[in-house]
Amino acid sequence: MRYDIVGEPTPAVICNLEAGESMRTEKGSMVWMSPNMEMSTGAGGIGKAFGRLFSGDSLFQNTYTAQGGPGMIAFASSFPGSIRAVRIAPETPVVVQKGGFLAAETGVDLSIFFQKKFGAGFAGGEGFIMQKLSGTGTAFLEIDGYAVEYTLAAGQSIVVDTGNLAMCDASCSIDVQAVKGLKNMFLGGEGLFHTIVTGPGRVVLQTMPVSGLANALRPFFPSSN
Repeated sequence: MRYDIVGEPTPAVICNLEAGESMRTEKGSMVWMSPNMEMSTGAGGIGKAFGRLFSGDSLFQNTYTAQGGPGMIAFASSFPGSIRAVRIAPETPVVVQKGGFLAAETGVDLSIFFQKKFGAGFAGGEGFIMQKLSGTGTAFLEIDGYAVEYTLAAGQSIVVDTGNLAMCDASCSIDVQAVKGLKNMFLGGEGLFHTIVTGPGRVVLQTMPVSGLANALRPFFPSSN
């Protein structure tokens, strides 16, 4: 599979496949393709299907296969930002934000990721239910806004506003901590919780999550009576 990412800030990834090669994607992500791409819809098992649904994706996934010769298919991001290609290997799985998975080669497995600190994840909204990509192949992720990458050493941490964590290596640990001080918590305008990511591993942050844009625009929409 060869690919080209085009069109930021409303990007698409164009994948060129050899005969018999396949791509798996979430429902509604395909935007154009060659006529010889054959689509098959499936859940991949009840457990996996409900795990994806619980982590923010659709119950079913579509698999597209090039039939009778080379094929082409394009997948578009659902929000202005960027698309990042990530190479997945058995020894280097990654964890991504809910809804961050766009498409992947069929050797990549998408599953739900539970952070160990159950209560903290519910309180902070991040670090509890995310998505894990494992297996072998190239995956494409949606990044909201601009992507900034850091490489953390073992024990090194970064504090992230809830919603701005796009991806990290599965070797990193994720925790959610309350903002210190009642005045800071309720008057600081930064929310009640921060996400703490600790290395070793890569961390990819995003500058404008969908939730942040929605909050910025909310004052400009009339309220319903």
